[in-house]
Amino acid sequence: MKIVLRKDIDNLGKWGDILVVKDGYARNYLIPRGLALEATEKNLRIIEREKREAIKQKEEEKKNALTLAERIKNSSCTIAVEVGEDGRMFGAVTNQDIARAYAELGISLDKRMIELNEPLKELGIFYVPIKLHPEVSVEAKVWVVKK
Repeated sequence: MKIVLRKDIDNLGKWGDILVVKDGYARNYLIPRGLALEATEKNLRIIEREKREAIKQKEEEKKNALTLAERIKNSSCTIAVEVGEDGRMFGAVTNQDIARAYAELGISLDKRMIELNEPLKELGIFYVPIKLHPEVSVEAKVWVVKK
């Protein structure tokens, strides 16, 4: 049976691929689960329309990520932490702390976007990589200061 995939499937193909599979596999597994459609003219037009919409959406997301990257590049956040008498920090600055500090500046970031290898454990200025989109990354300037 000739099918067109609606989702990426390991060891089979990517979204939009047209494949020939066994009838039982298509009828009993792929089509009922919404993973594929029979490759008719109507279904091929539907997939082409979905592809065009997905491309437009990805371009829009990239454009928004570039705008956000420019805002992050032109700003910096300050995080005040408790410091002991000997100048050592109590605790550490994590992804979540950085995301919260940028939220106070009006820049919404998910903590998973912030690629901090290990928490910041000392005072100073740090450049933290942030991945906003698969093709867009930026370094955020983070000031860790004494409270």
